[in-house]
Amino acid sequence: MAEEPTKTTVSSEEQQIIANSTEIISIMSDLLLPPELRYADIIKQRQNEDGSELSILNLGPTHPATHGIFQNILLMDGERIVEGEGTVGYIHRAFEKIAENRPFYQITPLTDRMNYCSSPINNMGWWMTLEKALNIEVPKRVQYLRVIIMELARIADHIICNSVLGVDTGALTGFLYVFQFREKIYEIYEEICGARLTTNMGRIGGFEREWSPAAFQKINEFLEEFPPVWEQFEKLLTRNRIFMDRTIDVGPISAERAMSYGFTGPNLRASGVDYDIRVMQPYSSYEDFEFNIPVGKSGDTYDRFCVRNAEVWESISIIKQALAKMPEGPYHANVPDYYLPPKEDVYTTMEALIYHFKIVMGEIPVPVTEVYHPVEGGNGELGFYLITDGSRTPYRLHFRRPCFIYYQAFNEMVKGQMLSDAIATLSSLNVIAGELDA
Repeated sequence: MAEEPTKTTVSSEEQQIIANSTEIISIMSDLLLPPELRYADIIKQRQNEDGSELSILNLGPTHPATHGIFQNILLMDGERIVEGEGTVGYIHRAFEKIAENRPFYQITPLTDRMNYCSSPINNMGWWMTLEKALNIEVPKRVQYLRVIIMELARIADHIICNSVLGVDTGALTGFLYVFQFREKIYEIYEEICGARLTTNMGRIGGFEREWSPAAFQKINEFLEEFPPVWEQFEKLLTRNRIFMDRTIDVGPISAERAMSYGFTGPNLRASGVDYDIRVMQPYSSYEDFEFNIPVGKSGDTYDRFCVRNAEVWESISIIKQALAKMPEGPYHANVPDYYLPPKEDVYTTMEALIYHFKIVMGEIPVPVTEVYHPVEGGNGELGFYLITDGSRTPYRLHFRRPCFIYYQAFNEMVKGQMLSDAIATLSSLNVIAGELDA
């Protein structure tokens, strides 16, 4: 006679665990759904007292408030944002994997195209990472020249961010006024390296050529002409009643939340944290210069605007100090194993031709090492994590991109705010799609 199966009794604790697990699975499955479907269910379940319904708004994939392309889907109650979900990686281009199949000196065209508003900072950060990996000591003059070009790039970046914020709040005049000086910065780039936007500037150990007298002349002209223009721009907006109403208490984030997300740069400093890579981990002789770290309090759009305004003044001061203290010396380190010889020598001497061939073909081994080097980019800590295996290409390479972090916090920052506030908040964060989706 067959035995009857034994009945298992489930305790109340086990029942509770099963119920919790079921609930978690249900929540997770909901999160895996496209936001349009999730929001459609919410709309069915909820109806306002006046009979109105929630709605779904596609903020993107293109919008004038963005420097590039991004996708954001919002659940709206009238003009108020109930919830939102952004797509990180909407135009992902796999820069890191492309870089792992390129020689070291061919990676700057990729770094150019991350935050293209301040591409020289990206370039300098990459060369400094390589120099750390290769144990190359860079001449003092090169370090000072790099400081000048990085601070010019920071000014250009802040010009774009703050003037576009003015446009997104209805003030076009300031944008047209200061953009003329962004053009002057691009002319300086062009004089130094021959390019304007995507500069591909620098080499391992320094620069590809000595800066011309015309480059220094253009820099001095910029330092003379730009400060009164920037002062006027500040007067147009900083105490403007309409601008203040549109930006104060808009898109705030506390210092604790900003740090938990991994905020750095002006967006972190606007919430009251005085963290700056140039001071905390000095590079390129930043310790030789005196400058302040502007900080805000509330972490809202207005504070982010004011912090960037103040940083422009500090950048002007640093450039003036660098020019006044400029040391004599070569414009690149003496590292013939990694620095390409001059073209005229390659065409005329056999030794230079051999070195050029060996460097380009990757016949000179590099140390097997693992390094991380951060720089203070226009938007925050831009870091390069490099692992080498002795070949002429990175074994692994990771870019720490500040915009990648800011965009993930965006929906939390605008929840409960108006649609127009979301546009202003995004502008003040200065999310650059090229860096977000690299």
